[in-house]
Amino acid sequence: MFLVYKLTFANIKVLNFISVKFESIKRKEGILMNKKPYYITTPIYYPSAKLHIGNTYTTVAADAVARFKRLTGYDVMFLTGSDEHGQKIQRIAEEKGVTPKQYVDEIVAGIKELWKLMNISYDKFIRTTDNYHEESVKKIFKKLYDKGDIYKGEYEGWYCTPCESFFTESQLVDGKCPDCGRPVEKAKEEAYFFKMSKYADRLIEYIETHPDFIQPETRKNEMLNNFLRPGLQDLCVSRTSFNWGIPVEFDTDHVVYVWIDALSNYITALGYLNDEPALMEKYWPADVHLIGKDILRFHTIYWPIMLMALELPLPKQVFGHGWLMLEGGKMSKSKGNIVDPEVLVEHFGVDAVRYYLLHEIPFGSDGIFSNEIFIKKTNSDLANDLGNLLSRTVTMISKYFGGEMPAPNVKEAVDDELIKLALETPSKVEKEIDDLKIPYALDHIWTLIRRTNKYIDETEPWILGKDESKKDRLSTVLYNLSESLRFISVLVSPFLPETSEKINEQLNIDLTSWDSLVSFDGTKAGTKVEKKGVIFPRIDVEKKLAEFEKIAEEQRKAAAAANDEEKQEMIPIKDEITIDDFDKIDLRVVTVLECEPIKKAKKLLKLKVDLGGEIRQVVSGIAQHYKPEDLIGKQVILVANLKPVKLRGELSQGMILAAYTNDDSKLVLAGIQGKLPNGSQVG
Repeated sequence: MFLVYKLTFANIKVLNFISVKFESIKRKEGILMNKKPYYITTPIYYPSAKLHIGNTYTTVAADAVARFKRLTGYDVMFLTGSDEHGQKIQRIAEEKGVTPKQYVDEIVAGIKELWKLMNISYDKFIRTTDNYHEESVKKIFKKLYDKGDIYKGEYEGWYCTPCESFFTESQLVDGKCPDCGRPVEKAKEEAYFFKMSKYADRLIEYIETHPDFIQPETRKNEMLNNFLRPGLQDLCVSRTSFNWGIPVEFDTDHVVYVWIDALSNYITALGYLNDEPALMEKYWPADVHLIGKDILRFHTIYWPIMLMALELPLPKQVFGHGWLMLEGGKMSKSKGNIVDPEVLVEHFGVDAVRYYLLHEIPFGSDGIFSNEIFIKKTNSDLANDLGNLLSRTVTMISKYFGGEMPAPNVKEAVDDELIKLALETPSKVEKEIDDLKIPYALDHIWTLIRRTNKYIDETEPWILGKDESKKDRLSTVLYNLSESLRFISVLVSPFLPETSEKINEQLNIDLTSWDSLVSFDGTKAGTKVEKKGVIFPRIDVEKKLAEFEKIAEEQRKAAAAANDEEKQEMIPIKDEITIDDFDKIDLRVVTVLECEPIKKAKKLLKLKVDLGGEIRQVVSGIAQHYKPEDLIGKQVILVANLKPVKLRGELSQGMILAAYTNDDSKLVLAGIQGKLPNGSQVG
């Protein structure tokens, strides 16, 4: 095996956007009733090196809301994308010897792969390099200029390239960027300015008369007291010191300030001032912008003022959630504590990751990510509560009724409490999602899950199964368990879509609509059930934590090397070993006989290699660098005495040696000159 835990989504803003407009539905005696339209977006955030679990958190939360609105009958548009312009992108591309577009093209492909891995159900992917977006931004800039809200002048002040933000001397903290703490640059150049000050009083009045506009409440106070009331300065909205951006149409030496470019995506994606499908009337204004608190200023000051100047309605609410913190501080490349979502999904599955993000992070506040808590919650909530409930139910139906769903016959009072809770839970979950309280929504679902487990203990079906005269009562108990699981499967589907599908497969559920949850009779008697394995295997906590500590150490080393240009030239040499230590490693020459990809594991290849005296199977993380057909017949070097492990359910009996180039752009397999007999020892 050769595992590479690295993402290459370097230095690109990622723009996430959910659009939801719905004729909402209210469940009342099975009748669907129209509500007002609703539109929610998650905008941009700025990963400095790669998409870590904190970035993924925002997108997963947005996806859960979008899926829930679809489930409950809303007309949903979910837009995600990338914000690709700016000085930082241009500098990095120049260092790599490629054009900025070539650089971002590769990164965007990786972003799309990650969203696919995380089961993000977006409907459209917008790039700020898309022609229609660029055309709209040019027209927006010209419209503001013609109105007199943009004027030409000269900018002199401080600029943070990583944040793409301008600051006054008084806004700096210890002479550095107040947002990221990095050094700023003195900038002086001809520029266009946007009359932010013209609209400041109007915006203050709007915020004060619309108490829900900025949420949580602490975010509102921060914007009012720290930025608006002290006096809002006009904003520099063009640059001439670089050219990777959208040119100002009437003065092409200037490019549009990247945040004016980026924020406009919410309306350019809806066809504003372009030839895309005209969706503004249908989806705008947004009811909620869902964002991280680090970009609150842009969305609660710059963006509403832009909309006021364009004479467009403001979004009804901007919800600024907190950061996802690691034990020890905020996630950052420099601290080496980035958590790679690909690694987590590879080890635990996508729904375990989604569940932790959606349930364990208090929405609106900072949350903590801990490997230990993550594993323990996976064991307790997913393996014990939900997985065990499904397993016990299917097993008992198979054992007592030959795998065929029984019909309810003999009802008792204990059934009523379970049925009542099941019928009440959908409306409770809907209320929490409407209030963006995703963890509370999951709490209600897990209350039903735990109550259903308690129902098993109360009814003791294993006792009923021993008495033929109580078979009718047993059939009712097992039917109620199955029907509860149907409710649970529907309710959990926006949050854990793969898990819902697995429940449906085992119980052969075909009634999965939201409006089917108005009555406790959707499970069909006579349906065949089929046990298909444990949906959430229990995890050995100590073993997995030790494994993750090794991964974390490699990530820390990689982060340290990436932040120190001198160390880029050579990876630090490990601690000295003796000849006796080296002698423990058995390196052998092998020939690749067969090679094929592993399903749902984009990095992994499964190889059959000839060791000279035996054929072995090896799983290697080289799929992004080698095609299977290119490896057949190739001689490589195998660590032959490495303890076998299972990766994605496949046995790996050794490790193929490989190395990255210094810039990590290419993985090269270690080989030999000429040809040697298989099994030849290297050393």
